[in-house]
Amino acid sequence: MTQRERQILNWIEENPLISQQELAEKAGITRSSVAVHISNLMKKGYITGKGYIVHTAPYVTVVGGVNMDIGGWPSGVPVGHDSNPGAVRMSLGGVGRNIAHNMSLLGLDVRMVTAFGDDLYAQKIAASCGELGIDISQSPVIPEGHTSTYLFINDEKGDMLLAVSDMDIYRHLTPQLLSQRQKLLSGSQVLVIDTNIPAESIAYLAENCHVPIFADPVSTAKAVKLQPVLGKLHTLKPNRIEAELLSGVAITDEDSLNAAADALLATGLHRVFISLGGDGVFAADRSGERIHLPVLPAEMVNTTGCGDAFMAAITWAYLQGTDLEDTAKAGLAASAIAMEGAETINPAMSEGALRQRMAQK
Repeated sequence: MTQRERQILNWIEENPLISQQELAEKAGITRSSVAVHISNLMKKGYITGKGYIVHTAPYVTVVGGVNMDIGGWPSGVPVGHDSNPGAVRMSLGGVGRNIAHNMSLLGLDVRMVTAFGDDLYAQKIAASCGELGIDISQSPVIPEGHTSTYLFINDEKGDMLLAVSDMDIYRHLTPQLLSQRQKLLSGSQVLVIDTNIPAESIAYLAENCHVPIFADPVSTAKAVKLQPVLGKLHTLKPNRIEAELLSGVAITDEDSLNAAADALLATGLHRVFISLGGDGVFAADRSGERIHLPVLPAEMVNTTGCGDAFMAAITWAYLQGTDLEDTAKAGLAASAIAMEGAETINPAMSEGALRQRMAQK
């Protein structure tokens, strides 16, 4: 679905009896152009019959990782090969789950496909998803499996000393399993994926799901899974290092940023949002539009979940029919809100808070 089609569909959902002339005036285009867009929406199954009957309520599906994060903070200088007094905390994590959580707070109808172990961690995550309204009914529970777990221990300064990541469960998210959920996937208005799932499953989704696919590379080690399918993705959200890896261009200045974006878009990718940390975000699309926006003012408390909030917000913005600049602004606004929370997900995230932050100069 194009941005214009998304915009027109939004207006039709608000007023199913709206005329083509009214749509043309809202969009600033001709009535005949509106007729073409409506015809395309009908062919794609978003509108059925006369009177602009919308086929289904819009929803987003996330295919990716959920984690139980367990962290240890010793009270003093850690002593090796011994028990250290300190604090141990558990929290829900995983890139896909974090994105879904933020999208739920933004008011989106979210479905999630992941893999759970047959354990207490899965029960805790499932309970949280239930409270948030995230539908996980098509996420399998693997008998005798272990829910993805990330265990880390920090030193007395708060820097990570050691970590163990147990993510073997995701090998069960096979192309065959995903093919059994094709109706759910193909009915999504946006499909958001992270690279915790196997490379062959990413390839399956890119080949068989003809809906806009938004991809989060997660890390440089996992980003390579996206290389063969870049041309089939709609939106990519890498950081600077991941963009360098996937484009083959070293990013050192504005010219190289443009060159990296050009290389990525040349694959067939529709849009790219390159996160530059404190230097803001660089966004580009196939129409030739380029925008480099600075970060928004925010009190930095915790930056862990900023990237996940950014992805959730640009998905929300796409469904609102926004242009490239406002989409980038939405991502930056969500990152600013996330940064101000002590936890990975800031409970203050909401559509109203996002719009308010976007409007700030």
